[in-house]
Amino acid sequence: MTAPQSAASAPLDQPLYGASFGDAIRRFFKKYADFTGRASRSEFWWWYLFAVLIAIVYSILLTTLGTIGNGGRGYGPIGWILIVVYIVWVVAIVVPSLALVWRRLHDANYPGPFFFLGLIPLVGWIILLVFYLMPSKPEGARFDRR
Repeated sequence: MTAPQSAASAPLDQPLYGASFGDAIRRFFKKYADFTGRASRSEFWWWYLFAVLIAIVYSILLTTLGTIGNGGRGYGPIGWILIVVYIVWVVAIVVPSLALVWRRLHDANYPGPFFFLGLIPLVGWIILLVFYLMPSKPEGARFDRR
């Protein structure tokens, strides 16, 4: 395993090993649609923790505020606003999330299109999870920009 590096010293075209929570989120948005290069495990998992936390906060807000103004029968105006905001958020992170997955696969020395293994019913997501958990391999540098 490579020693942690500072976010300032790691170029964007290289993986940031030992990325902090904030570094991972910043790099996620800086490399918005970049399918080349690699992403370290810490970059990958910190981003997904952040995405899950956003989903949990959204769920809590929708549950507690969503029915206000509608007498508890379905969603009220605040609920529909929250739904639209969340849909915009999801649409905004689809491409960079796919790019991050692609780069994570590269770091483990797998081609990005292996992402489509996730479409295999029942077991595809397990295969991908194993790939995401694999350690970084120096051979993955073949996916870096030249």
